[in-house]
Amino acid sequence: MSPSDTNRVTPDTLLAMKKAGEKIVSLTAYDAAFACLLEAAGVEILLVGDSLGMVLQGHDSTRPVSLEHMIYHAACVARASQRALRVVDMPWHSYDSPEIALASARRLVEEGGAQLVKLEGGGAVLEQVRRLSAAGIGVCGHLGLLPQSVESPDGYRVQGRDPEDAAAIRADALALQEAGASLLVLECVPAALGAEVSRALRIPVIGIGAGVDCDGQVLVLHDLLGVSPGRRPRFVQDFLAGRGSVEEAIRAYVRDVKDGRFPGPEQSY
Repeated sequence: MSPSDTNRVTPDTLLAMKKAGEKIVSLTAYDAAFACLLEAAGVEILLVGDSLGMVLQGHDSTRPVSLEHMIYHAACVARASQRALRVVDMPWHSYDSPEIALASARRLVEEGGAQLVKLEGGGAVLEQVRRLSAAGIGVCGHLGLLPQSVESPDGYRVQGRDPEDAAAIRADALALQEAGASLLVLECVPAALGAEVSRALRIPVIGIGAGVDCDGQVLVLHDLLGVSPGRRPRFVQDFLAGRGSVEEAIRAYVRDVKDGRFPGPEQSY
């Protein structure tokens, strides 16, 4: 039986959680089976991430992921999702202009079942955010480390360490909020900056390598399970190690985020 609309997670639900100081839990999902498992464990946001290019397709970056790939995986998740908010990445070059962004986002919503679309960047994408918001399409911003901008493996570095870069991230975060974004992902920045941005914004801030004081946390599912290829980032914890099942690992992650135990100092900058 499908749950009632009152049981569904919406942007308003997340706003209420932020105001109440309740941590928001997010994980990536790329298929129906894991969408069900994550929802059952209490995950509030299913992020259909273009990280699938690396963990599913075997690429060394997210750039080869196409709009069609994102629509396919988003639709797989949407068919199974009953409660969580579905956020879908807009892939590289799918939002190069406001017009392209609107056409791409409409496909992600209409064909992929996206409830919010996520795009990377600050000032360069403000017009895109305004256009999508005006069209009634929910937007999630993404600041800090921007994977679509990384051209080589050594480009994955902590952002916002010096005062000028930190100030630019804070300014971009506020500008995205004012342009209409209802959610922000903040990736790979010092924990102090993550806390500062989270306090400054009305909208929820979901951290990944941004410290425990963000309003919520997200990880790539394959990183959480310890099965991602290549070097594991500092902000990742293998929750499957020492546990008996994938379900137990996911529930442990949910508990640790809710209780403020993850990320710890060892997963922070």
